[in-house]
Amino acid sequence: MAGKLTAAQGTGILLVTANVGSLFEDPDNLQKTWLREFYQTVQTHKPHFLAVHCQEVGGKNYEASMSHVDSFVKELLSSDAMKEYNRARVYLDENYKSQEHFTALGSFYFIHDSLKNVHQFDFKAKKFKKVVGKETYSETLEGTPSLEKEKFPQDYFPECKWSRKGFIRTRWALADW
Repeated sequence: MAGKLTAAQGTGILLVTANVGSLFEDPDNLQKTWLREFYQTVQTHKPHFLAVHCQEVGGKNYEASMSHVDSFVKELLSSDAMKEYNRARVYLDENYKSQEHFTALGSFYFIHDSLKNVHQFDFKAKKFKKVVGKETYSETLEGTPSLEKEKFPQDYFPECKWSRKGFIRTRWALADW
């Protein structure tokens, strides 16, 4: 049946969400373990489209731990386990100096080389654009046309001195299906 994936072909789409804060506070131990388990999950399910949404990018002590984010991203993008994903988009909200915008969120999208016709929505141009290559967007994401990022108003969380709660939204067209 056209458009239907069987277990032998892979699971199609895999969505992962994780609070990764501690990975950046002890990268030599926790990050390696987390990545090993993540790669095993990818190898087991063999998704064609993989979305990983992370909270607490840079850790709870982000001033000290944000420096470990770059090596984590490089490892994900260049690992042997991910070599069949020839396109990727990485979005990292790392600008912790901006209290009014910082969410500590990260979103990673990996597209398997077997998918030929994948597009991502450009919110500024209001149209889908073909996804080619691997791109990383970091620091401040407010001007990035391929996503919408919002931090929830502080009055949503009056018990918190400073909340980082918010969201990152992207839109995808996986036209091969």
